[in-house]
Amino acid sequence: MRVLRRFGGEAIALVLAAVIFLVPFALMLLTAVKDQAQAIDLDFAWPTEWPVVRNLVDVVEARDFVLLRAYVNSTLVTVASVALIVVFASMAAFVLQRRAGRLGSVANFLVLSGLIIPPAIVPTIWLLQALGLFKTMPGLVLIEVAFNLAYAVLLFRAFIAAIPRELDEAAMIDGCTGLSLFFRVVFPLLRPVTITVILTSSVAVFNDFVNPLYFTPGDDNATVQVTLYNFQSQYNTQWNLLFMDIVLITIPPLLLFIFFNRKIVAGMTAGAIKG
Repeated sequence: MRVLRRFGGEAIALVLAAVIFLVPFALMLLTAVKDQAQAIDLDFAWPTEWPVVRNLVDVVEARDFVLLRAYVNSTLVTVASVALIVVFASMAAFVLQRRAGRLGSVANFLVLSGLIIPPAIVPTIWLLQALGLFKTMPGLVLIEVAFNLAYAVLLFRAFIAAIPRELDEAAMIDGCTGLSLFFRVVFPLLRPVTITVILTSSVAVFNDFVNPLYFTPGDDNATVQVTLYNFQSQYNTQWNLLFMDIVLITIPPLLLFIFFNRKIVAGMTAGAIKG
């Protein structure tokens, strides 16, 4: 009886997952391969024509190949942001874990505040303007790092808690101190959680829509998510091109998740158990 209940619960969960995730994905794919007239219906009807190549070319060539520039911008922002997140979060987590005290408690409170308190758009724009970084890619990189740093610090700290302090002491006896101690001894041991942080942060930064929209307006600094506006207007929306654009944007994160989902789960689970 218990086996039947467990099997029934798993079957219900699979059905719900299919309805929540696969049905919208199927609608997106069907609409992306239709012509503009049939795509307006937004239904699951089979396409009468298959203008796949034409839709793909129209999406790529829209607004002087803005999608290609957006892919380059998104790639640069993602790589730079994730690299800084990994370095800063791992170093901060190591210090917070190894040096407990009042200052550490304040730092922990600030880290948790970064997860709880929503970002303020207007003050952030004022700050970027004062620094001369508004509407620039370096400014967007700093924004992505700031907004994703707290989550990465928590993951790294949970993993570092399992590394014995005796290892630090042995390395210090051998002459390693400061950055040498961290990068030569501790950081290589963080490989599982580092992979998790890289994958989760990459998907979050690549899929970010709000920050590029507010902080880097304009086609020159457009990211892939902002290109969704290319096919929408006040009076008309080209649903077939819009969904084809969504398909092209979804492919990189989807492939990343399919091939590395086990590493993501393994890194987060290891950190939770060791913390």
